[in-house]
Amino acid sequence: MNNIKVSVIISTYNSVNWLEKVIWGYNNQSFSDFEMIIADDGSSSETLDLIEVLSKKVTFPINHIWHEDNGFQKSKILNKAILACKTDYIIMSDGDCIPRNDFVEIHFTNKRKGYFLSGGYHMLPMYTSSVITKKEIENGQCFDLKWLKSNGLKSSFKNLKLTANRKLAKFLNLVTPTNASWNGHNVSGWKENIKAVNGFDERMQYGGQDRELGERLMNFGIKGLQIRYFAICVHLDHPRGYKTKESINRNLKIRSLTKTEKRVWTAFGIKKS
Repeated sequence: MNNIKVSVIISTYNSVNWLEKVIWGYNNQSFSDFEMIIADDGSSSETLDLIEVLSKKVTFPINHIWHEDNGFQKSKILNKAILACKTDYIIMSDGDCIPRNDFVEIHFTNKRKGYFLSGGYHMLPMYTSSVITKKEIENGQCFDLKWLKSNGLKSSFKNLKLTANRKLAKFLNLVTPTNASWNGHNVSGWKENIKAVNGFDERMQYGGQDRELGERLMNFGIKGLQIRYFAICVHLDHPRGYKTKESINRNLKIRSLTKTEKRVWTAFGIKKS
């Protein structure tokens, strides 16, 4: 624990069953020199209780960053979590994404100055999400296509994320039409770069607030590097009651200005002006 080389920020809100699975996923990593910062957007005490129990069982330190529930304020709590990170390199994911056992290693070993790393996720249906236990996480079955299909996952070309070997994954990263954007569920970058563009825009609620940060990073000269077929996580299903048309439209306007005016700074980020 004294040799921490990378910080992992996990966002959460009142989803202890999913968060527990995610934490066990990080306890199963091939690279263990990391700290976990849990960015908690106002969960009840049940989440803190879980963290206190699991922090005694896992191999990495957990720092719980919390603020009072005031609606969807993920950008605000993420900015607080960024400042709490003790290292100069940050991986960001969500409390509904279980990482494969090489997830942290992939992000850490592929880091490059002048770049951020852009990953993806593999969406699971609700039944499959619910039957995954600590056992399936530790033995890797929740990433095994045969096991997943026997527990509700449908056939799809997207399943290549789970089966591609290193050579094929490298090829798929090159040819994928998906942009190398800042995806909050699977992304990493340098703390100094994130702070240089002032972090997340706290006016933004659900709908592209992570992409907007990435767009400012790119305006700043930081390029996105595609690793969606290298850094694998499975996304547990859940309802999205916080998704509103109003927040999405408001965010689209902010993103439009970021692009057209090539903004690198938000006055509504880590530092307020």
